Amino acid sequence: MKTILLDVPTFGFIVATRALLGVGLGLLLAERLPASRRRAAGAVCLTLGVVATAPALIVLRRALHDDRLDA
Repeated sequence: MKTILLDVPTFGFIVATRALLGVGLGLLLAERLPASRRRAAGAVCLTLGVVATAPALIVLRRALHDDRLDA
């Protein structure tokens, strides 16, 4: 198992992207809210989560690369 050290803001950003994806998917699958509001809110959360995933992946990739240089 690899260990990556991240500072708190970076870790929070990565957790937030995962949370947005989960909330968006949950809203799209749920049936408690009216369909139009649920679809709109779910699509926005899911889109933001997907868009924010790219920078999160870049941060993780850099952290993995920097970790290999230290070894």
